[in-house]
Amino acid sequence: MTWISHGGRRNNMKKGIHPEYVDTKVTCACGNTFTVKSNKAELHLETCDKCHPFYTGQQGAVSKTGRVEMFNKKYGFNKKTN
Repeated sequence: MTWISHGGRRNNMKKGIHPEYVDTKVTCACGNTFTVKSNKAELHLETCDKCHPFYTGQQGAVSKTGRVEMFNKKYGFNKKTN
């Protein structure tokens, strides 16, 4: 007995309606290039993992002051005088 997966249906793609899947050269604005698979021959990016601040560690410091602390500082409230 032969078992066919997918509930007896064959999983064949229709011919002639799918775009061609090719090796794609990706170029970043910083000059970095790499190859991926896509249906386009060439892609251009603004940022990649080599130049994005999050991945390079050059991201600016985030303010760690919360809203309550900013309110207390703005109106002159201290922890000592509460």
